[in-house]
Amino acid sequence: MEFNFLALIAAAVSALVVGFFWYNPKVFGNAWMKAAEMTEEKVKGGNMGKIFALALFFAFLLAFQLQFLTNHQTGAFSLIGGDPSTALPSYQAFMDDYGNAFRTFKHGALHGVLAGIFIALPIIGTNALFERKSAKYIFINSGYWIVTLGIMGAIICGWR
Repeated sequence: MEFNFLALIAAAVSALVVGFFWYNPKVFGNAWMKAAEMTEEKVKGGNMGKIFALALFFAFLLAFQLQFLTNHQTGAFSLIGGDPSTALPSYQAFMDDYGNAFRTFKHGALHGVLAGIFIALPIIGTNALFERKSAKYIFINSGYWIVTLGIMGAIICGWR
């Protein structure tokens, strides 16, 4: 099993694209700023080059790990220790039979959304509770990650 680095890069970039729309003032941007206690001065005071570069790097890390949640074939790949040349013939037979099973955009989107609900939401929610943020803050940020991980999962799983 080979990693599709173009799909991983595209998935990482998609996180920034979704964020561009999601946090736009005409969508959830103004509500997010209020819920996050952000001001125009805080927004303008940040190093946007650094912020976007790190956001892209973090999105790539998410995309890299998300492939293990969306592509079930990585489980078989991990069982052979990552080197197909040393695998028993049964591995190749399995991959011949099931190498593209459930490798669709739809299936990847499902697993991405599930990751958003069962991983991102609890993490964001827990942090927000201790930071004394509102439910609106939790739902705006978690909603972004649920949608984003769904799109990222679709790209990673469906792009062969």
